[in-house]
Amino acid sequence: MSRATSFSGSERETTAHPAPAVAARDAATRTPDSDRLAAGAGPGAAQLADWRAVDWQAHQRWVQLSNGPVSVIELGSGPPIVFVHGLAGSWPNWLEQMPVLCAEHRVIALDLPGFGASPMPSQPISIELYARTVLELMDALEIDATALVGNSMGGEISCELTLMAPERVERLVLVSPAGISTAGVKGRLPLLRLIHPVANLVSGLVSRQADRIASRPRLRAATMKAVAAQPLRIAPEFAAEQLRGAGKPGFMPALEAIVEHSGGLYERLPQIHCPTLVLWGDEDPLIPVRDADLFASQIEGSRKVVWRETGHVSMFERGADFNALLSEFLDEG
Repeated sequence: MSRATSFSGSERETTAHPAPAVAARDAATRTPDSDRLAAGAGPGAAQLADWRAVDWQAHQRWVQLSNGPVSVIELGSGPPIVFVHGLAGSWPNWLEQMPVLCAEHRVIALDLPGFGASPMPSQPISIELYARTVLELMDALEIDATALVGNSMGGEISCELTLMAPERVERLVLVSPAGISTAGVKGRLPLLRLIHPVANLVSGLVSRQADRIASRPRLRAATMKAVAAQPLRIAPEFAAEQLRGAGKPGFMPALEAIVEHSGGLYERLPQIHCPTLVLWGDEDPLIPVRDADLFASQIEGSRKVVWRETGHVSMFERGADFNALLSEFLDEG
């Protein structure tokens, strides 16, 4: 069985893997207006916990769903939060959120089918399939309604789930969501299909050499700059956990699913009526920050925050303030 992640001393494949200290990262100050740029060090500085101190394997479980088993991590008790990772991601994308939010919430993160430790699903991958997967997981875990937090493809899935079953989503947090500009990738799909076998081999190598790559600043910067604006702000140990999620079989089918689904999402966004927070980085290398305005303008009453000097993954580029802002949003009446 593939590990969930290597925090209690076991490597992804079962080899030993010590967990070195995590370097502190700069946090960002948030200004009071709802449509803002955030920068500097500020009140979120205390909103990080040492994810290495958690025995993650003790919180990992397999949940059998209609399309196969999924690997799930669950901590804490209280109002639930479900975290949904993006393309090429896995549940450790939320390492810095779960140990903090579990103090007052039941926090759940899964590896979507075809990513992380979860095998490919028995049916073809689609955004609708992934939305149904999360809903089915909620049923299995006896969660009637939840706060839903999704990054990139996970944001697109979270939108679809909210449209599919609005009564199941109490609050929605979209972190650089796919679903609008990603429709423009359609013309490049033939080329991407052609080069994917080679890219997948490289990604597999990155996954197997994650610790070595992450420990070397130049290699870490070269790999993490695909998603992060300031890749060297990401601690080597944390970066290694992210790189281990590369090279999974769901990547190309999920990319095609994103593109297919993105063609019609924009027009449906006004049907979302739950409290919604849209988060973006002003230097997002994957999805342009202009999409933040498009999502926010289509979802009535939504709140938009754009972080300075931040890329596609603000949950670990700006982990402390991300947690502070998320806690603030969840506590709003």
